Amino acid sequence: MDQDRVHLIGQNGRSHNSHKNLEELPGALLGEQVGASPTDKEWVGAGTATETERKVDYVRLLELGHELLVAIGEDPEREGLLDTPRRWADWWREFIEYDPGRTETMFQSVASNQMVCVSGMRVFSLCEHHLLPMWCDVSIGYITGKRVLGLSKFARISHQFAHQLQIQERLDAQIADEVSRIAGTEDVAVVVQGEHLCMSARGIRTQGLMTSSVMRGVFRDEYQTRMEFLHLIEMSRR
Repeated sequence: MDQDRVHLIGQNGRSHNSHKNLEELPGALLGEQVGASPTDKEWVGAGTATETERKVDYVRLLELGHELLVAIGEDPEREGLLDTPRRWADWWREFIEYDPGRTETMFQSVASNQMVCVSGMRVFSLCEHHLLPMWCDVSIGYITGKRVLGLSKFARISHQFAHQLQIQERLDAQIADEVSRIAGTEDVAVVVQGEHLCMSARGIRTQGLMTSSVMRGVFRDEYQTRMEFLHLIEMSRR
């Protein structure tokens, strides 16, 4: 069981740390080489996705969009709102039924035991407590073995788990689980920094950035490795 860190930063610069125990999801890397030639350098994992395919009830969404306008005192028949229920239903379908494409492409590594850090990936999700948007900047690091994960797959994996009702502490854990499953390594780190409209647009109405992290394997056990990863993230923000 991993001990994952949550760090909340407010406008006044003060910080608050809390720790939550998040169970690692079990998963074995199942892979097969693509093509008949033993010299091929690309592999695609044969494992199933961690999330079952989700479908919306589109007709019901159209009805709910119309009912929502009535409930907030609007006239769904006025010119500016005639097509709003359809647009609203389209957005929900696009959000929930998002297809990340192929996420399990692997390539031969020219050298093992390298640190790979991919940062600056911004994804949008919905807070499951208030159904309000949140944006998150995602940084992912891992230690390579004999195979490396295709670069675009980090973004696809991040979007895959952002396109559902979420909380940030679960988002980073799910990303870490999936990278670990596909890459076949426990040496994975994920840092997510997000702003949540459930805080900035309601209630206290105060802007603030929440930073959460998942450190596993050498990133948890070795201080120098962890600090190297965090330094690479900081350099990418300059």
